Amino acid sequence: MRAYVYDTSDPSDKREAHDTGVNKTVEDLKRIGVLYWQIGGPTAMEDLNALAKERDYKNRDQICVSPETMGEAYEEKLKIFFAEHLHEDEEIRYVVDGTGYFDVRDQDDVWIRIQVEKDDMLVLPAGIYHRFTADTNNYIKAIRLFKDEPKWVAINRPDADDNKHRSEYLQSIMA
Repeated sequence: MRAYVYDTSDPSDKREAHDTGVNKTVEDLKRIGVLYWQIGGPTAMEDLNALAKERDYKNRDQICVSPETMGEAYEEKLKIFFAEHLHEDEEIRYVVDGTGYFDVRDQDDVWIRIQVEKDDMLVLPAGIYHRFTADTNNYIKAIRLFKDEPKWVAINRPDADDNKHRSEYLQSIMA
């Protein structure tokens, strides 16, 4: 995992790095409620299961984002994933294979780009504005974990600005 400030002045392909050279640490991410672990090796699934039990993630599924697995829907799905949005539940992803980017807004509304790869585990808090895109490799496979039944309800910005979960999230990072 690598995190840095996203260069919003660069209009090129969203799957490019857009790296400003301003790096962010795991502690910087933690201050905005984003949690990160690296889970790999022969005990990866046992470690993932233990973390899921500890954090009360009861359900899971797997997603593979690539032109080969999604066919003609790939580009349209990337547009949906890349639209700035929030969820009313945590977004939990464990990268099984491949690479991609999660962009999150910090407390100053600046985009932080989080580059993820195999063995990265990322938890985005409910209410944080974020987006996702594959990188130029056009391939990422991830396990999605859920506290309850699997669902993926995105509320796009600005429609979510007055959302209760957004307000609670902002209060939690300003405290």
